[in-house]
Amino acid sequence: MDCSQTLQDKIVNRAARVGVVGLGYVGLPLAVEFARVGFQVTGIDLNESKAARVNAGDSYVTDVPDEVLKPLASAGTLRATTDFREIAGLDTVNICVPTPLRKTKDPDMSYIVSACQEIARHLHPGMLIILESTTYPGTTDELLLPMFESGQLRAGKDFFLCFSPERVDPGNPTFQTSNIPKVVGGVTPKCTEMGALFYRQALQNVVPVSSTQVAEMVKLLENTFRMINIGMVNELAMMCDRMGIDVWEVIDAAATKPFGFMPFYPGPGLGGHCIPIDPFYLSWKTRQAGIEARFIELAGYINGQMPHYVVDKIQNALNERGKALKDAQVHVLGVAYKKDIDDVRESPALDVMHLLTRRRAKVSYSDPFVPELESDSLKLRAVPLEEAAPEADCVVIITNHSAFDYGRLLEQAQLIVDTRNAMKGFQSPKIVRL
Repeated sequence: MDCSQTLQDKIVNRAARVGVVGLGYVGLPLAVEFARVGFQVTGIDLNESKAARVNAGDSYVTDVPDEVLKPLASAGTLRATTDFREIAGLDTVNICVPTPLRKTKDPDMSYIVSACQEIARHLHPGMLIILESTTYPGTTDELLLPMFESGQLRAGKDFFLCFSPERVDPGNPTFQTSNIPKVVGGVTPKCTEMGALFYRQALQNVVPVSSTQVAEMVKLLENTFRMINIGMVNELAMMCDRMGIDVWEVIDAAATKPFGFMPFYPGPGLGGHCIPIDPFYLSWKTRQAGIEARFIELAGYINGQMPHYVVDKIQNALNERGKALKDAQVHVLGVAYKKDIDDVRESPALDVMHLLTRRRAKVSYSDPFVPELESDSLKLRAVPLEEAAPEADCVVIITNHSAFDYGRLLEQAQLIVDTRNAMKGFQSPKIVRL
């Protein structure tokens, strides 16, 4: 019996030993889904605290409740380790490690390379390897494949290599790992077939594509589409502000058109692990091919200017009330990158707070999901909004968490700069909208 048939039988019979490298917002939910349908799952993460918490059934990911994780950990169906030697006993490995950008806006592939070096040491016939970390088109074939084929084993025959873009939207109550369509492309048709078979065991909808490059480009298209449209509407917000037009009313009215329009909303800047980063993977790759990604670069510039625009807005609002920004008490409402989650990665709140402190404002914050914040020179603890709002010279809404009482905020605050239209429906001279 050849390697593909053996692995196929193991997958279909739930006998395959599943591994997930990287137990963050992508890896842990994926590991849970496969454990829930009966696979024996091993999570591997260099962070000892994460491994210990998984084994204790104590979730640190919003989309994985303790009541889901704990039974799987207690039964031993899902366990975590920091020992990469465990890979030798696995049949499948999903790579879900971070892929940040360097300050020069080029991809930092060190996490992927490190993980793949460990996997290559323990690669054996019949193994399925799937990269999920967002990256530039060509990564799987150009970087991973040579590492895994450096010995005698060959992809599509002895082992199987695919790319499948993660599409996690943290905190989304409707679409989560199990029901977000799963795109997968392999370095050979047999690899694609094996990857699709694997995902179909635990996920509702699998979308095979013809190559790893197509699968890699899918994720970049999705997030570049969002980044560019957000950049456009952020520019529109600045234009409307100059002309005295309510951009939020414009968008709501335009959204009544039942075709040919999709609403995007302005904000204080881009945040999270995807939209601020992913398009620059594509921009970097196209530069290697001698092509200039003008839309991406322009949208990136506009979105990158939004924290500066917000701080100018705060300063102007204070000036109109006879107050200087220097020594003013500015209270930031929400520091996570989007509502109702605890993720502060690339959050525009951090940029706004750094800019405020540079202009000598006194900064505090409230966020029910982020009790402590440490970023560069910032080291703060959350303050209850009820205490902070009456004392602040200005409250700036950066993240519109559902838990905030905006009606009560209007009663207590002296001045509110609203970057999210959280005060929609309220009319007051206290409110300054983006």
